[in-house]
Parts: sequence; structure tokens; C-alpha cells
Amino acid sequence: MKRECGMLLPVASLPSRYGIGAFSKEAYEFVDKLAEAGQQYWQILPLGPTGYGDSPYQSFSAFAGNPYFIDLEKLAEDGLLTKQECDDTDFGDDARDIDYGKLYKNRFPLLKKAYLRWKKKQARLGTDGIRLFLERSLLPDTREYCFYMAVKNDFAGKSWEEWDEDIRLRDVVAVKKYQERLEEEILFYEFLQYQFERQWKLLKAYANRKGIRILGDIPIYVAFDGADTWAHPELFQFDEDCRPKAVAGCPPDAFSATGQLWGNPLYEWDYHKKTRYEWWIRRMEYSFRLYDTVRVDHFRGFDEYWSIPAGDKTAKNGHWEKGPGIELFRAMKSHFGKMDIIAEDLGFLTPSVRKLVKDTGFPGMKVLEFAFDDTQDSDYLVHKYSENCVVYTGTHDNDTLQGWFGTLDPELRQFATDYIGNKWTPRGEIHWDFIRLALRSKARIAIIPVQDYLGLGNWARINEPSTLGKNWRWRMASEDLTPEILERCRDMAKWFGRTGRS
Repeated sequence: MKRECGMLLPVASLPSRYGIGAFSKEAYEFVDKLAEAGQQYWQILPLGPTGYGDSPYQSFSAFAGNPYFIDLEKLAEDGLLTKQECDDTDFGDDARDIDYGKLYKNRFPLLKKAYLRWKKKQARLGTDGIRLFLERSLLPDTREYCFYMAVKNDFAGKSWEEWDEDIRLRDVVAVKKYQERLEEEILFYEFLQYQFERQWKLLKAYANRKGIRILGDIPIYVAFDGADTWAHPELFQFDEDCRPKAVAGCPPDAFSATGQLWGNPLYEWDYHKKTRYEWWIRRMEYSFRLYDTVRVDHFRGFDEYWSIPAGDKTAKNGHWEKGPGIELFRAMKSHFGKMDIIAEDLGFLTPSVRKLVKDTGFPGMKVLEFAFDDTQDSDYLVHKYSENCVVYTGTHDNDTLQGWFGTLDPELRQFATDYIGNKWTPRGEIHWDFIRLALRSKARIAIIPVQDYLGLGNWARINEPSTLGKNWRWRMASEDLTPEILERCRDMAKWFGRTGRS
């Protein structure tokens, strides 16, 4: 069995000149650094277009890409923008921080300029030819998203539950009317998706040629404010008026007395079963177009999920419902054959969840920061790992190693230090001991967030669950991954047999 390793860095966190990480030259340079560091994986977060709260786990579509990631410099090379136009646009003045407000306000006008110039270049095709070209370039579900966004903009950004009744319920006459009236806006969004897919395909191919596999991520749920729910309400637990009957979340626990109210619509699993999980197979097909390996988020929700009555203000009154279980993954296996999937099986695991993960054969996840709890007998301690798992020092939802270690109470910090077996390590270098612990574990794959290799504090944390306004904002600087750090990464990959060879 191959032992491999990689780094976790969201595309948004890449350095770039224009406010947010993108499919720019800095992304190609990062791939080069991964190869130089002896890595085999680049793990990213979901690539979908983000909405309120800027979370990649609340996307407007499960079949579309984030327009923020389109490289403006590439558009300039294609003659669709000028360097001056890009340089004169205000994307924020902090190279370490993403200013989503300025991105939303200023990036789309630039992209609209690029679209109009592209359309002018394609004038020989005529409007019908342009439409046909884009239709052939995109999946039907992706084009549904483009239509959704055009209508959403027509209603001043409101979610579809606040649209006029005829288009909200997709009356046939209303759909045709909006398609005709908003044709230009629909084509604009289709152009953005065409550019997104074109640029991402080139970047992914470059990474693959360098021996780097893309490890992507799909959330189990979709956002209510999105094309998936509007276009296919039959897939979800909606009433006759297309309003949610129940929503997703987590029950009360030691961390939250009222549980977590996520608010995502729940799936109508009986309907999915009747269709032999056709929508899920389409979704996974799209994911495998984007990624080499797919991490499925909140895997336990396929066994059982927490159902909260719609309209409740907390998750307290929810109850457990049975999910599709192994049947869904058997349908997928029948369609795909062998699937390169990682199950995000974190949190409280019941025997039935453990059995589901085992029956699929997918590797589960281990998070090193979870190992040092007050029981000192955690399943996340590395001596308990099997080979068929993926170890992380932390995920996008965790604090950085340095930030986390600084918050441990003295007893747990002593336990962690004793377990590592290197009490002489200076506080500022302690992250290397935990990285070493992960890399030398039995886990087949080890993924380390870039911030942990850099030894950054909690100011570099990507996300703190159940908070708004401060997440998904951290950006790496081009000079952060120094030749010395890359050499150390490469040495450790070699020492612990994680060069990708059997």
C-alpha cells in the first residue's frame, strides 16, 4: 500500500495580485512547490460559488464554480481585460486578508467587461451561435445555475423563496418569459462558468503532470438559496408550496447546549431511491471532473441525520432519521466502479456509522488535535490508527497547531508533550513535532495544512464553526513557503516513506 502525503490550502488562500487566490500563476507556483516538497496531494475546499457568509459549504450550486477564482491576468492575456483595468480596481489593501465586500462589489463589473469583449470577438457566431457554443460547453445542471443567478439578480439578490409566485414555482410560461428577458445575464454567467472550467482544467492537468493529485471536497448538503433546490424541489423534504418541512443540523452536545442549526434542506431519500440515486451520481460525476480524490463531508449523515422542524430557532427539538446507508454507495459503485473517496467520519460515531464506513471500504479521517483530550484514551492517538485512514494535524475547521497548543490546559499540554516524547522542543517549533507524529503514523495518507508547516498562530485559522464575519479570509504570502521549509518537508516525506512508492 502506497504511503503518501499532501498539503491543505484552499484556492482562496493562495497569494495573488487581485484580492483572492485564483487559478493564476501563483497557483502553478504552489503546485511546483508541492512537487519540490515531495508531496502527492493538494487538498482544497469546495470550488462552488459562495453566498452569504462566504462559506464554500453554502454554495449557490453543486454543479458550478466560483467566479472569484477566474484568473484576471489570463483574461488580460486573452485580450478581454487590460492590466490597467485590473490594477485600478480596489480589491482590498491587505495581502493577508480577503475583503469579500470589495470583491463582490468590484470584481463582477470587471468580469462583465471581459464578457462583453469576448462576445464581440465571437460576433461572427451571432447570439444563437454563442448560446449554442456555451450550451455545448456546460452541463445542464451548470446552466440551471446560470439561469438561477440571472433571476436572483433580477430580484435584487433575494433567495428564490421571495420571488414572484410564478417563477418561484417554475411555471412553464414564467420560465420561458424570464429566459427570454434575461438572456444576456444568463449568457454572462454561462461565460463565467466556461472560463472557470477552462482555467481549472488547465491548472489540474498541470498539477497531474507534476505528480500532484487534487483532493477535493463535497458537502453532504446544499444551500436552500441555490439552483439545486429551486430547479429540483422533488429531491428535498419540501411541502406542496416548496417550503422546507425540516432542516439539517446537529443535536445538543458538550460543546453546544442547543445543538447546531445549519438550516440546509434535507433530502427526500425515498425519492432518490426510486431514481436509483441519479442526482447523486450526476453530482459525483461532476466532482470527479474537478478532483482526482473526493472527500465526502459529514459522512455520518448518510447513516443517520438530525432532522429539525423548519422554523425552529435551535436544534434542540430535532430527532434522528435514517439515511440511505450502503445502498447509495452500492449504486455509485455500480456506476463508477472503484471510487477514490475519503469519508469525513469525525465526531461521535455510532456502531452503525462505523459499519457503514467499513462496508464502503473508504478510508476515514483522523485529526491529531482531537487525540489529546481529557480521557487520554482517544481513538485519534496515532498508535490506534489502521493503514486505511487519512491523518490530519487539523482541518479547515480546526485552529492551527500553534494556536491550538497554546490553548491547551497545562495537564493536557503535558500529556501531549509526553506522548510526542520530545520535551526539549522550543515552544515556537512544537508544530514540527506534531507534523512528524502524523507523517510517521500508519495512516496511508497524511495531509498537513500549510499554516501548520508555517508554524502560524490562530490568526491564520481558516474557519471557526458557528461564527460569522471572520472566516475563509486568511491568505498565504508568496514568500511564506521558503526553500528551507520545502526541503524539510521533502526530507520528512522521504524519512517516513511518503514518497508515493509502494
